[in-house]
Amino acid sequence: MLINCVAYENGAKLADIPVEDISDYITRPGCFVWVALSDPSPEELAEMQAEFNLHPLAVEDAHHGHQRPKVEEYGDSLFVVMHLVEPSAEGEHCVNVGEVDVFVGRNYVLSVRNRSQQGFLGVRERCEREPDLLRNGAGFVLYALMDAVVDRYFPVIDALEVELETIEQQIFGHSGAARDKIKQLYDLKRRSMTLKRAVAPLVEAAGKLYGGRVPQVCMGTQEYFRDVGDHLGRINGSIDAMRDTIGTAIAVNLSMVTIEDSEVTKRLAAWASIFAVCTAFAGIWGMNFENMPELKFKYGYAVALGLIVSTCGYLYYRFRRAGWL
Repeated sequence: MLINCVAYENGAKLADIPVEDISDYITRPGCFVWVALSDPSPEELAEMQAEFNLHPLAVEDAHHGHQRPKVEEYGDSLFVVMHLVEPSAEGEHCVNVGEVDVFVGRNYVLSVRNRSQQGFLGVRERCEREPDLLRNGAGFVLYALMDAVVDRYFPVIDALEVELETIEQQIFGHSGAARDKIKQLYDLKRRSMTLKRAVAPLVEAAGKLYGGRVPQVCMGTQEYFRDVGDHLGRINGSIDAMRDTIGTAIAVNLSMVTIEDSEVTKRLAAWASIFAVCTAFAGIWGMNFENMPELKFKYGYAVALGLIVSTCGYLYYRFRRAGWL
């Protein structure tokens, strides 16, 4: 679906134009065309390929989708793939992974958004409010799109970190079943890995736009792409730290379970020892031998009970002092 098709000249918007007029505008000096598509059909992509003379391999990647984040050069044009990670409508513990493919040339920008409900109208408005920067042409538009995608990662990782802190408090607060906590931690790790797969490849890819041999279309905007690279580096570091914390939290949770099991085992062992004494005394005096000296003792029953109670009481006192009970 075509979202918009706009022509710009010297940093100012000329007009919304029909697709069939694109070829007329991109031949004008100082003019470039910015087209946005959402979940396009093969026919729409083929039409854009004809208008902008896009490389067939890049068009094939955009058609199939599910590409790894990357930046590829095709002659004097760029093909950029970025993942859109956003909360899912299925629930707070789910994330939706979309994709935006950006074709960038000297006089055009084509963004193809797939499997995402969040558009980039705010990015277009931002660029139009900054005509001095928009004079840099398609390179600045690519920066604005990348910056918008990267900024959307921050709320996701903030939500994951808040959820991790909550689970950590539950671990040490002894609230909830251990199995549920392990499940929550693994679910959190799965979502952090989804974000990691979106960010890590983009860190290296973004470096091509401001370091070393910079593509011609990005000349004059390297410092902006460097800022995007810094943001990606921060996010990537936060993800790594969070994954380490999740692994530690899983280990701590399992250790807490082991400690609790050990405490229960000690309590059971202590009570078993106490009742073993009772059983031993009762077993001795319960034997049916005729010649037992205690059988004719007038106070034998009271003495036997007193001995059992005092012995069990002493054992209870010692176990209590040792922290077993």
